[in-house]
Amino acid sequence: QVHLVESGGGSVQAGGSLRLSCAASEYTYSTYCMGWFRQAPGKEREGVAVIDGVGRTSYADSVKGRFTISKDDAKNILYLQMNSLKPEDTAMYYCAADRARNSGGACYALPLYFSFWGQGTQVTVSS
Repeated sequence: QVHLVESGGGSVQAGGSLRLSCAASEYTYSTYCMGWFRQAPGKEREGVAVIDGVGRTSYADSVKGRFTISKDDAKNILYLQMNSLKPEDTAMYYCAADRARNSGGACYALPLYFSFWGQGTQVTVSS
């Protein structure tokens, strides 16, 4: 069982930045896919960014060029640097982990392929 705890959410104005962190209870980052997901009120949970054990990343089109996912393996911490925030980025942000890979060996970007989840951290962007 992997326990994940997010932090770093808050309220910012449009154009501002936030950095989210996700601490894992055990060493996961070399073998697990790690991801950030978000869910806005009335909407389905969606993938934001994922990273695999060797640092390969993928992003949702809506955040490309603005968000950066990274990890510190020594500290077991996953990060999401969010710049140029927009009101439509407002959501609860979740960290997730799983070993599942697609047939090509890449991480999935869909929530249904992730088994372990944090409790979430709220991000609110005002215009």
